[in-house]
Amino acid sequence: MLRTIAGGLLATMLATGALAEGQMHRVAVHVDENDPKVMNIALNNVANLTSYYEAQGDTVMVELVAYGPGLNMFVPGKSPVEDRISTMSLSMENLSFSACGNTLANMEKKAGKKVALMDEATVVPSGVVRLIKLQEQDYAYIRP
Repeated sequence: MLRTIAGGLLATMLATGALAEGQMHRVAVHVDENDPKVMNIALNNVANLTSYYEAQGDTVMVELVAYGPGLNMFVPGKSPVEDRISTMSLSMENLSFSACGNTLANMEKKAGKKVALMDEATVVPSGVVRLIKLQEQDYAYIRP
């Protein structure tokens, strides 16, 4: 009887792809400090968790959300991690970058001109709201 149950379970897993495919993980990484150490820790977290899950046969989607002073990580010429973001973006299809539109508008108001962001960053209306939405979509939340 146990063999029949186990065989049926295995057949179901094979039919649904549960055994053939790894688990999908979703992770939101939050940066709100203009601190190169924090930015590098966040990017290290992304690289390490991606390597870990891929070694397990799993997949992971990671979205790094920056707002407040942390938005400087996406400003060309100001970002201490600009080259690293460009490199990671090219080599990691699972990684996306979201920039807070509210913070960007405030930066532009203060500067009196448009502030360009790196091409890798996508502007979202609100960084805080984006983090909430990601958590509501079962993303794990990481703040270095």
